[in-house]
Amino acid sequence: MTISALCKASGISRQAYYKKREKRRLSRQEEQAIFSAVKEVRQKHPRQGVRKLLYKLRPQLEAQEIRIGRDRLFDLLRGEHLLVTPQRRRMQTTNSRHRFRTYRNVIKDMDVGETHQVWVNDLTYIRTDEGHVFLALVTDSYSRKIVGYEVSDTLESVGCLRALKKAMKQLPKGKKPIHHSDRGTQYCCNEYIKCLKKRELGISMTEENHCYENAQAERVNGILKGEYLLGRTFLTKAQARKSCAQAIHLYNTDRPHLAHNMLTPEEVHAA
Repeated sequence: MTISALCKASGISRQAYYKKREKRRLSRQEEQAIFSAVKEVRQKHPRQGVRKLLYKLRPQLEAQEIRIGRDRLFDLLRGEHLLVTPQRRRMQTTNSRHRFRTYRNVIKDMDVGETHQVWVNDLTYIRTDEGHVFLALVTDSYSRKIVGYEVSDTLESVGCLRALKKAMKQLPKGKKPIHHSDRGTQYCCNEYIKCLKKRELGISMTEENHCYENAQAERVNGILKGEYLLGRTFLTKAQARKSCAQAIHLYNTDRPHLAHNMLTPEEVHAA
């Protein structure tokens, strides 16, 4: 059947037919532009979710006169198998059965409203073919910025202590944030507590069997492992260390946060 006969049978003009076909072609071009833009962002943020992707892509797409909402973007990415999938549960790194003193949770009902008020801390493992390394993080509770980190070969307190000292070096004079952590031996041992007290930092810990009270710190670990692929197995420890540094830099300087109107942790921290 010719185009003319098809149009006559459908009750539309040849002009309307070609206009509709051109519109479909442009739509496919738009989708390809969207996929290309998504893949470009995912080179830096491999598992970034749809909402943040849309926020980062919108200026670029609007410059191309492409309009797309969150639901449509979700459907497009799902059709191309570009949605992120849940990660497996992490290995336990906390040993709260020890002889050291523990402290009560003093931030449980606190309204954190500024930087340098509370630091949340956690320790997680990174897999490599050469064995595990352990990433210790110190995060400002308000800005969400990672202010100190260390990748070490051991679960002992040395890595956490180095991360803490790095964070302390960045503290403005007179600031004394409350240090909040779980009850692991790394955070309760004498050397670590001595360092906190020397700088007159407040000490807060999760209560027994209440690990959810350190959810913010664990969330940061989850973002690094999930969105920045630190949850995969690296070939070498050196490769893992390099990837940790890159992931933390991108998280601090290029990842928008919903809680702060899509500002990055670095932007909030510097305000």
